[in-house]
Amino acid sequence: MDNNLVVLLGPTGVGKTELSLRIAERLDAPIISADSRQLFRDLPIGTAAPTKEQRERVAHYMVGTLSLDDYYSASQFEQDVMALLGELYRSRRTVVMTGGSMMYIDAVCDGIDDIPTVTPDIREAVYKQFEAEGLAPLLAELREKDPIHYEAVDRQNHKRVLHAVEICRLTGQPYSSFRTRTKKERPFRVVKIGLNREREELYDRVNRRVDQMMADGLLEEARRVYPYRHLNSLNTVGYKELFKYIDGEWTLDMAVEKIKRNSRVYARKQMTWFKKDPAIAWFHPDQEADIMEFLRKQIEAGDDR
Repeated sequence: MDNNLVVLLGPTGVGKTELSLRIAERLDAPIISADSRQLFRDLPIGTAAPTKEQRERVAHYMVGTLSLDDYYSASQFEQDVMALLGELYRSRRTVVMTGGSMMYIDAVCDGIDDIPTVTPDIREAVYKQFEAEGLAPLLAELREKDPIHYEAVDRQNHKRVLHAVEICRLTGQPYSSFRTRTKKERPFRVVKIGLNREREELYDRVNRRVDQMMADGLLEEARRVYPYRHLNSLNTVGYKELFKYIDGEWTLDMAVEKIKRNSRVYARKQMTWFKKDPAIAWFHPDQEADIMEFLRKQIEAGDDR
């Protein structure tokens, strides 16, 4: 197994971007973004997408490839990245993948269940019902059609609930019947590096990052995409809070504080997810020399097998 996928992951604001660039330069590797929102080309500030200068330093993939109204999923990401890796490994032994979208990372490293693609008419019908009636009737429908998944799903996460209902309507079968969680074999070695900081340090970085995004023009970016606020691509931290300000429901200060709070909540969710994976080797972002030595040993050990 000669090819390597170095996965640099961690919570939002931890410092993945700059370190991923230096690692990629040291390994002569391109970077694949595993950020579900950086895929959308109209959201560079709010998604902290790599800048023109960063992309000139290292080739980046899976950034800015979608329009706001494009449907995309972790399953599609798996297919696209596996095809991309097949191309990249023709000329490179190592590729770096970095980001914080948990399901997207797992889809590439371990595979994802082959769940049918939801048709636009069913997706639109489910979302319209959600907007008109709220989550309660959709939860009731899921409980009736798939009691197993109803017990397991995070019922506060409307995206998960809606997707399960969509699959039930599309196939006439329980969503849980498609979830086998069978790990797929990969024709490359996966080395996972996790970045983390002490909670106070991380939260301070998250808060300052939001302030910097606002200074960089996040409000103006939100105004530009406001006409498309109903799209799922914009149902994300940063935009939905500023839409409340644009609608006159919140003051700007309140919206910014909500962005900071919701970003911190998301960082906690990311860490809860990542810490379940024993394959991740954890480091502080300042331990760059230790990280590079770890990678060297992992890659060399793989070569000796």
